[in-house]
Amino acid sequence: MSKTRWTWSTETVFQSVRGAGKPILQELLGQLHAHGWTEHEIFGIHLAVEEAVVNAIKHGNRLDETKNVHVNCKLSPERMWIEIVDEGPGFNPACVPDPTAPENLEVPCGRGIMLMRSFMSQVEFSATGNGVVMEKAREKTSG
Repeated sequence: MSKTRWTWSTETVFQSVRGAGKPILQELLGQLHAHGWTEHEIFGIHLAVEEAVVNAIKHGNRLDETKNVHVNCKLSPERMWIEIVDEGPGFNPACVPDPTAPENLEVPCGRGIMLMRSFMSQVEFSATGNGVVMEKAREKTSG
């Protein structure tokens, strides 16, 4: 990660309950708008972060209300960085089937990870598989 001058950051922890990640997502989206990110960029970040949060709640912590999701987020006018960690056992992302393979087109597994990788500049899973760090570099505009 470069020497980014973060202009906004937040850390939060919430229970593994459906919808519990909505406040942090709304706060992030508001900050992206305030920092002048484009609708296209915000759409992709929204989709990727929402997928990661839902995966942490549903698949990582298996909707166990005694387990939490930890989110650390930083933002600058040029870059967004977020870490989402659950308290579940983790998984191996290499074992998730390719959702674009013909035999998997009807299988819902793997689409969230594919979307995260499509919309973010960088996606890295922790060694234990219970955390993800995503980064989005601001699109360069000409003119």
